[in-house]
Parts: sequence; C-alpha cells; structure tokens
Amino acid sequence: MMLLLTDRLVHLAPVDFVIIVFYFALVLAIGFYLRGRANTGEDFFMAGREMTAWVAGLSFLSANLGALELMGWAGSAYQYGILATHWYWIGAIPAMLFLALVMMPFYYISKTHSVPGYLKLRFGESSRALSAVSFAFMTVLMSGVNMFAMAKVMQIVLGWDINFSHLGFVFDSCRLRRAGRTAIRNFNEVLQFFLIWAGALLIPILGLYETGGWSNLKVLITQRASNEYVHMWSGLGSFTTNPMGIHWTGIVFGLGSILSMGYWTTDFLVVQRILTAKDIRSAEMAPIIGAGFKMFVPLIVILPGLLGLAVLPMKLTAESAVVAGGHSYNDVLPLMLARYCGPGLLDWASTALIAGFHVRDGWQRQRFHHRLDFMTSTGRSSTRMPATVTT
Repeated sequence: MMLLLTDRLVHLAPVDFVIIVFYFALVLAIGFYLRGRANTGEDFFMAGREMTAWVAGLSFLSANLGALELMGWAGSAYQYGILATHWYWIGAIPAMLFLALVMMPFYYISKTHSVPGYLKLRFGESSRALSAVSFAFMTVLMSGVNMFAMAKVMQIVLGWDINFSHLGFVFDSCRLRRAGRTAIRNFNEVLQFFLIWAGALLIPILGLYETGGWSNLKVLITQRASNEYVHMWSGLGSFTTNPMGIHWTGIVFGLGSILSMGYWTTDFLVVQRILTAKDIRSAEMAPIIGAGFKMFVPLIVILPGLLGLAVLPMKLTAESAVVAGGHSYNDVLPLMLARYCGPGLLDWASTALIAGFHVRDGWQRQRFHHRLDFMTSTGRSSTRMPATVTT
C-alpha cells in the first residue's frame, strides 16, 4: 500500500471520509466553475475591486488564519502559557486598526497591487526589486513549513507516513492552482473562515467541559506547571518571573509598536484582501471588522494549548529534545484533536485544518507568482492577462 501507516491515534469512520471528500470536491468545483473569469490583471490580483467590507474583512482575517497559525500558536501556548495571547491582543489588533485608519487610504488611492508596487511608486525601481526577491525567497520557505505542519497532523492523528503526506499536499496544492486562483482568493476564503471556526471550536468546548471550566483549568495548569502560566501581566515586571523570559516593555513597545506594525501594514498576503474592497470606505472598514473577529481567535488557538498543558498525560518537550516516539510542543493541537474528536467529529476538525492549509498555502503560492510578476514586469499595464501579468 502507498499509505505507510504507523501507530495511529484515531480511526476515521465512513462519515468522516465522506465529509472530507465532499470538502475537497466543493473547493475544486468552485475553482473549475470560475476558471477563466480572471481576464485582466485587476481581476487576477484585486478581484475587480468589487468586494464589500464584510467579505474583504473576513478574507483579510482568514488569509492569516492558516494551519501553521493554529498549530504554531497552540504549541506556543503550551510552552509559554497565556502569555501567547499578547501576540493577538497587543501584537495584532492595534496594528490592524492602524492599518485601517492610517495606511489604507495611501494603499487604496495609489491602486497598487503589492508591497513592491508601492515601493516603486514611493522610492523607485531598485527598492521594488529588492523587496520582490526577499519576499519570493521567504514565500518558498513558508510554503514548505506550512506543508510540513499539515503532514505532521496526518502523521500524528491518522498515522500516515510523513513523506506520503508531503507528496499528497503538494499534489493537492497543484490541483487547486490549476482549478482557478480567482475562486481560491474570493469565494473559498469566506467558506474556509466558517469551516475553520466550526471545526476548531470543538477542542476548547469539549476541553473546558472535561476540566470543569476556566477556574478549574487554571488550577490544573498551576499544579502541572506554575502560576505564571495563567497570568498575562503579573509576571512581566522581570525577565526571570515568567516562562517566556520577557519584560512588559518588550511586549508593549517591541511587539505592539514595531513588530506588529511592520507585519500588518506591509504583508500583502493579508493586506491585498482589503484592496479588493469596492471603495475606500469599505477598505477602511474591512480591517476593523477583521480586528473584531481577531479578538476571539485565542479561543481556538491559545486555549487548546492551555488545555493540553492541563490534560495531556505525557509531557511535551522542545523539538530538539524529542526522543524516539516522543512529541514536541508543536504536536499539541493534533494530540488534542485525537483526544476529543472521535468518529463523527474528527471530520469537522480535520476539515478545519485542511481549510487552513488551503487558505495559507493558496496565498503563499499566489504571492510567490506575484513577486515573480513584479520582478519580470516591463512596467506596462495589460488589459488582458497573459502568461505573466504585468503591472
């Protein structure tokens, strides 16, 4: 058999297979139905600039909420406790509001398609070329990490051989690209946003039921780790009194004022979704709508890691310290998935992670081709989209 199974933690029921296959079929069907409708560069990159504020806002948030985000921050919550929430409430929401109120008027009025395009308008051709090369290199690395994250889920939950999982997701990625990039960017992101939430909420709901609520969860975490894992600010007065080894000034000024502003205002993997808005008012409202939903993302990202810290029978360690048969911090989400989601529920949670993979990987691939377009652009606009879009 091509599926080289190791020890598997769960067994898929027939209904699980049906729902997962239905999801793949639905995504591909939408893509093939809309294939060929992106006739111009404006259609290809900006979806014709006809999205409402709500659609652009949900797509904006969904583009950032991929499988890598779900697995990575669940692992960080297990390793550092509730301090990981700062990367959302301090490291995202203020910057998203800054993007809406300050940066979006500049981006939208300039009619740019990406960071390299804006840099060319502001600083010239050399800055555009440097940005395009650096972002293209980063995109290749991030796409590989994203596929590895999904392969780890299949390995831990279903026992699939990790090399087979890698090949499967590469094939799936190529099929989605051929099915139609416009559909992946416009219609599927909103669908995947709701799928991610519907599936990912299973773990915190069932986990809080098992532990007896938030108060009992804090007691369990304190017993198995320490009191600092359940307090967001009390341990940040010194570098030595919290598991992350960070000071509050680093959170407020380093994360909230520098890192987050740099990411949320220049990463066009997410910002480009807002530029599809039909007018400048909608473009300004979209990040505000996204910020409202972003406040609740820790429920499906941070809380599973905290629950793992309280209920998992084994102690997870750093990746470098994992022995044969062990698990690292990054494995906490699939381990919790296997713990709570048996047949009939596993399909929803698995589909959520697969949807997250499609959101992030689809945009990583689209951004990579976008960088190549700008690197090879002749500077002329095209009315119809040729093999290489020029802007």
